[in-house]
Amino acid sequence: MKITASIFTKITLGVLLAGSITACNQNKTADKTAASQTATSDKPEIVYINQDTLSLKYDYAKDMRKRLEDKGKSAQSDVGGRKQAFQREVAEYQKDASTLSADQRATKEQQLQRKGQELQTYEQNASAQFQNDQAGETQKLYEKVYNFSKEYAKDNGYKMVFTFTNGNTNLLFADKSLDVTADFLKKLNDAYAKEKK
Repeated sequence: MKITASIFTKITLGVLLAGSITACNQNKTADKTAASQTATSDKPEIVYINQDTLSLKYDYAKDMRKRLEDKGKSAQSDVGGRKQAFQREVAEYQKDASTLSADQRATKEQQLQRKGQELQTYEQNASAQFQNDQAGETQKLYEKVYNFSKEYAKDNGYKMVFTFTNGNTNLLFADKSLDVTADFLKKLNDAYAKEKK
């Protein structure tokens, strides 16, 4: 029985020793994994871009604003010219109204009323067209920035790229080290410059 107990003790000690060696090796592997994760996690996976800066300094956005401004001025000039022509016609009618017969006045007033309604419809259509142009340009801008941000994230190993806008209550705080606006903007403008050529 002493021999059996001695063998049993030796087997138990052997199992414990093997278990201890295995546990130590696993801890070394876990330490190596943790060290490699710490080394790779020094670079953030989530970053943000200041949207206010982007909209002010992105060359495409500047060009877009200029295009929209030019379209707006052109539309205002066109509508303004039509309004002035209509006002001149009304003033001319008012000046000559006393010399016209009742039938002529009624005909002219109906004609002016119709022209006034046409002018109002034209102005509304011009405004709607400008809003559609603005929405289309804004959509193109969004798509350009969105598509570029996917490539930028991939190239830099980011898993998420947020936008931050001053006064936005969705993001109350973000560490400045996560702000990649300057780099993103430079690369975005470089890509746009190549596209313009």
